[in-house]
Amino acid sequence: MDITATLNEIATLSVEDRIRIVQAIWDSIAAEQVYPDLTDAQKQELDRRTADYDSNPDNVLTWEEIKASIKGQQ
Repeated sequence: MDITATLNEIATLSVEDRIRIVQAIWDSIAAEQVYPDLTDAQKQELDRRTADYDSNPDNVLTWEEIKASIKGQQ
């Protein structure tokens, strides 16, 4: 398979069709339930966040609070 030729052909499609292709590819990846290994940096960051949450379980925001904060910055 020539990935470059495939990508060039995909680039000629409408945005709507390209979005459908992306969704189909993502769905096929998710269906396999195979995920890439985390890098050491990603593992360290997850460990840091987990430790922070364990130390401060009440120091969290709801999704509604986050959205309100973002809207307030605009």
